[in-house]
Amino acid sequence: MRKFSSFLLVFLFFNFELITMEKPPYHHLPNGTFRNPEGSPERDPNIKWSYKIFNEERKKIKIEVPNDHVVPKTKVLNDIKNYQNDNYIAWIGHATFIIKLGNTTIITDPVFSKNTGPLIFGPKRYIPPALDLNEIPQIDLFLLTHNHYDHQDMSTIRNFPYKNSKVIVPLKLGKYFKNYKDVNELDWYQEIKINKNIKITLLPAVHWSRRGLWDTNKTLWGNFLIEYDGKKILFACDTGYGNIYKDLGKKFGPIDLTFINIGAYNFYPIMPVKDKSVYHTNPEEALQISKDLKSKKVIGMHWGTVVLSLEPIMEPRKRFKEGAAKFGFGKDDAIIFKIGEVKKLNQIIN
Repeated sequence: MRKFSSFLLVFLFFNFELITMEKPPYHHLPNGTFRNPEGSPERDPNIKWSYKIFNEERKKIKIEVPNDHVVPKTKVLNDIKNYQNDNYIAWIGHATFIIKLGNTTIITDPVFSKNTGPLIFGPKRYIPPALDLNEIPQIDLFLLTHNHYDHQDMSTIRNFPYKNSKVIVPLKLGKYFKNYKDVNELDWYQEIKINKNIKITLLPAVHWSRRGLWDTNKTLWGNFLIEYDGKKILFACDTGYGNIYKDLGKKFGPIDLTFINIGAYNFYPIMPVKDKSVYHTNPEEALQISKDLKSKKVIGMHWGTVVLSLEPIMEPRKRFKEGAAKFGFGKDDAIIFKIGEVKKLNQIIN
């Protein structure tokens, strides 16, 4: 016993420096919460949110939806059926997409409720989902980026018809999927192989998390890198701009197709600067991130569905398309879907 104790003391003495060098990642804080990548912009702590001012300003926004914004449901259903043997992308609304890659059908941040808040509260959609929850095709992979109500919809999670699907979430979000059989939590830069053709990696995003009054940043957030058959697809939602994207571009670029939020960026006069949010890119910042990632194509999302901020509802797509050339993207490289539109993948990336 003495020999063992002596050996243990010697081992600890000579390995003390190695043991103490193992520090937690920068985004893990000692109190169990998370923070954005080092060097990310920070929100001014002196800003005080005012629901009163926000609601007063929101009432001034005109909800005028152009005819070219939504695809009729009958066409959506027909397209999903006709493309069932092809790779495709379908926009259901906001950040909800169905992405079919080979034999794997993916859904992202599925929200099928009428409002984006707890129970019956929160902003109501002015455009319903392109399909009802019971009309979506068989889903094999459920990706959730973070826990905000316009992304993590508990009604959808409870009533989701395909609970045998594999679920991938950032750290500490698995607890919301109690009735699912295959739930996987990832930290930034961790990866999981789905099959011989698909690999998923969780990457950093500049955002935050909260669902209640006392749980700020207690669960992680992130972007998903989907690698399929030699192609790289990055689902970046939600995020603000940060230098981390230059690093990600060097490590993981070029990206064949980036999905990125282009709406919910204007909170003026509550925030001191118009069209500027630490946690949501405006259309130009979204294009800059896509450029940093060395993206070949970029899809603008997180707009045109529900009023979460104070810009005109159709402004994001206009600024996104008009600003593309400034960031090195061609006319067909900055892509806007109609809600309900279904496109074959080979029509977007070759």
